[in-house]
Amino acid sequence: MADTEFSTPSTPAPVPTGLSTSRVDRSSRPAPAPSEGSSSGGKTTIADGVVAKVAGIAAREVRGVYALGGGGARALGAIRNVINADDLSQGVKVEVGDTQAAADITIVVEYPMPIQEVASGVRSAVSSAISTLVGLQVVEVNVAVNDVHLPSDDDDKDTESRVS
Repeated sequence: MADTEFSTPSTPAPVPTGLSTSRVDRSSRPAPAPSEGSSSGGKTTIADGVVAKVAGIAAREVRGVYALGGGGARALGAIRNVINADDLSQGVKVEVGDTQAAADITIVVEYPMPIQEVASGVRSAVSSAISTLVGLQVVEVNVAVNDVHLPSDDDDKDTESRVS
């Protein structure tokens, strides 16, 4: 994954030629001029993984989201939890350009929450977090609902089997 760089170049970088399948703007534009009181010069580089982690944290904070990621990712996540190595970007894919970002989030919704409301909440929370914390324009947040978690799924582990 490429890192995103924010800078104040003296000349814009060349724009790649050819067709692009990217969802985000990858053409280099000069960054806004520094505001008064800020230092001039230099650049800030934000890794794509940071954007993914911000999106994952924001999505998990939405009421009705039980977990992020598909079945395999959640199984691997359970192993990570045991060794205290949580992956906050699990279930999140981001595409980051020079000034824009797009995200794909896979969630498990808690039953009986309205799925469309939860997905809309995730979309809004992720977009707001990326815009506010990272400073990129969010062009797209796709939410895939992979599963519905039933409260009885947790209770089944503690019940006694009727057969021996």
